[in-house]
Amino acid sequence: MALSRPATPVDLSNDRQQRYQSLPGIGPQHRIVAYSAICAHKLMYPTPQISFINIRKGQADEPAHVVHCCGDDSRSDPTRGGKVISGPAPQPLAMVMLEWNPENDELHAVGTLGGEMFQAFFEKYEFRLTLDHGANAMKPSARTSVVQAASTYSRQQQSCKA
Repeated sequence: MALSRPATPVDLSNDRQQRYQSLPGIGPQHRIVAYSAICAHKLMYPTPQISFINIRKGQADEPAHVVHCCGDDSRSDPTRGGKVISGPAPQPLAMVMLEWNPENDELHAVGTLGGEMFQAFFEKYEFRLTLDHGANAMKPSARTSVVQAASTYSRQQQSCKA
């Protein structure tokens, strides 16, 4: 996601109270960040059919855009390491660690940081993921993967409560 303002490092902790510092945004203006689209509360995630989690317009004193999970009404600040602004999510979104090559303007995902929900996610949705993606559903991604905006990945974006 390209932010309206630079993302700065902040001190955070996961649901086990392990402390870490988020990474700054990357790119020429430090406005590019990426997060896992798995909500830390109910493990909701985007599917090709529908998404309950997406980028929404910020409200009141929130940043211009927030990551909002309509399934539980959790809101996270992408400019502050995915920190939970409101809602029942017990920890920030897992940050995708990015590297940017200014010479060819390429982005590379190189890892994750923070409260990873991947093991719990795969355990909860193993049957569904295997039906949707086959036996390779829980294997690491290929060396190169195509990134797609959540708004184009899912056919329907679930509307959130006002």
